[in-house]
Amino acid sequence: MPKEAMRESLRPRIDAARVNLRSYDPEELVHRGGLTLSENRLEFTLLGTSYYIQLPDLVAHFADGTVCPEELQILFLDYLVHGDGTPPSGQWIGFQQLPNGMFYRKAFQGYSGDQLVHDLGEKIDAFREAAASLGGEPVELGDAAYAFRVLPNVLLAVVWWNGDEEFPANGTVLFDASTSHYLPTDGLAIVGRMLCRKLAKLGGAQ
Repeated sequence: MPKEAMRESLRPRIDAARVNLRSYDPEELVHRGGLTLSENRLEFTLLGTSYYIQLPDLVAHFADGTVCPEELQILFLDYLVHGDGTPPSGQWIGFQQLPNGMFYRKAFQGYSGDQLVHDLGEKIDAFREAAASLGGEPVELGDAAYAFRVLPNVLLAVVWWNGDEEFPANGTVLFDASTSHYLPTDGLAIVGRMLCRKLAKLGGAQ
């Protein structure tokens, strides 16, 4: 689907989400998403980049005031619609354990962990450096793993296994078990892909 057609298709969902969220006061929205309220703006970060949602119109902006494209608008609005303040569980689950995740697990693996390993040329040190520069916290999984606070209440981890003579290197995105309290599975797939793309870029991928 062409990008403009895709964005047009999102607008009814965006409008419906805004109608839904206007029934909540700002303090409730802060609680739902773990956001910061400052002068009628809900402030937060996504993968280290600052954004804000202007109240009362509920339009998301980059920190410089530029309006976000529709794909980010619906991601942030879905985060607030679904968010319920549930704290992270500390338990990691695979994409297949998310609601309906089993149906899309193979596709998600292809454009997330598999793509990251390919983009970094199977170089674990490039992954470690990229993860550290993005603020990843080491996790004791695989040959290297890091946890990331992708959104204020959404934690993801990326695990890397080195390859050998029989098997190539492998990367896998994991999700804190609480993440389905904040985004639907398609939204979690999007942030997982975004995380891997950011790591690939920071790791020197072209």
